[in-house]
This record gives sequence, structure tokens and C-alpha cells, in this order.
Amino acid sequence: MTTIKIDDKDYDLETLSDEAKNQLISLQFVDTELQRLNAQAAVLQTARLAYANALKDALPPVQTELLTH
Repeated sequence: MTTIKIDDKDYDLETLSDEAKNQLISLQFVDTELQRLNAQAAVLQTARLAYANALKDALPPVQTELLTH
């Protein structure tokens, strides 16, 4: 018997309706996609930081002029 816990209640998967099983499959798919997208977002944030740092290194130095009054 395979069970799943939803809202602190255990349900036997074999006794779920087809509708409930389909909703569970959809929920599991969405959870997996969210994990994948969160991992991808972390990679992209890391790449963005690296590109921003590389850009700063590639910029010419800024010369400041002293203003005299």
C-alpha cells in the first residue's frame, strides 16, 4: 500500500479517484518544474554577477578632475 500525506492526512493512492490522481500528477509536475526553475535562476544570478564583475574590469578607469575655485 502506497500512501501520500496531504495536509497531515494519509491517503492510500490506490483508493484515490482518477481525478485526484491526475491532480496529484499535475501538482508533482509543477513542483518539479519550480525546483528546476529555481535552480536555473540561481545559475543565472551567478552568471549575471560574473558578467557584471567582468564588465567593471573591462571599463576604462574614470579620471576625476579637481575643480579649483
